[in-house]
Amino acid sequence: MADDYYQVLGVPRTATVEEIQRAYRTLARRSHPDVSKEPGAEERFKRITEAYHVLSDPKSRAKYDRFGDQWRQVPDDFESRRYAGAGSGAGAGRRRSPGGGFEAGFQNIDLEDLLGGMFGERFHGGAVPGADTEAELTIGLEDVYRGGRRTVTLPGGHRYEVAIPQGVTEGQRIRLAGQGSGGLGGGPPGDLYLIVHLAPDPRYTVSGRDVTARLPVTPWEAALGAKVPLRTPAGGEVRLDVPAGSSSGRRLRLRGQGLPNPRGNPGDLYAEIRIMVPPAPTAEERRLFEELARVSKYDPRSTR
Repeated sequence: MADDYYQVLGVPRTATVEEIQRAYRTLARRSHPDVSKEPGAEERFKRITEAYHVLSDPKSRAKYDRFGDQWRQVPDDFESRRYAGAGSGAGAGRRRSPGGGFEAGFQNIDLEDLLGGMFGERFHGGAVPGADTEAELTIGLEDVYRGGRRTVTLPGGHRYEVAIPQGVTEGQRIRLAGQGSGGLGGGPPGDLYLIVHLAPDPRYTVSGRDVTARLPVTPWEAALGAKVPLRTPAGGEVRLDVPAGSSSGRRLRLRGQGLPNPRGNPGDLYAEIRIMVPPAPTAEERRLFEELARVSKYDPRSTR
């Protein structure tokens, strides 16, 4: 049994022309052979197009509603021929209907004329724009701070010159107009959207527009206080004052030095203190640590 056109498009039999057109556009973009790599996509696209071609034209839709999948065998002047045949009384050109009466029979029907070159002519509903497509683009944090242009090679060997806006964030989409799939029936091509991902960086953690950097310090710097350098994700270097008595996990805030924001305030940069001990202390360092352990009364596990 042939597919029910209404089911193919996922619309009720009472659907308006606008509803049919919207359904077709959605399904055609999803199943277009240039977009979908699923098995049978091309055949599914043809069925969708055929259903749209029939249901978007009032005359063919009326015949389909009345005769179902036999509508192609019924010419446009069916009603006038039926009445003419009934008046002539000629039986050779008639067939018995399921209800016991006679309907005019028709010979030599040109199905190509009836179908109107379904896949060769412009769609009845007008040109259909091409589907929008997506691809992924991975950039580093420094690209977010600087912005600029990059040449991107996507699967399939396509190369694009992409303008990376300053302050782009994880998941943001960059639109390349007219670089998507080709249109149908003379329709314009769709757009290509590059979904931005930030490359992992062992030095930094990003949350929204705030950036956290690890700030390694020695035990004596943490205990006595010190001015230590920090390399920023923007590519420069700042010197931070580590307050005396700082412990691991303490965060020093650099206001406005997080990710830039073209539409508002930039994020903040946080330096998170990490106390690092010598992995292989010298004999003198070991003696001094042992002396500190002997004289110090500090107990970090004490609740007092």
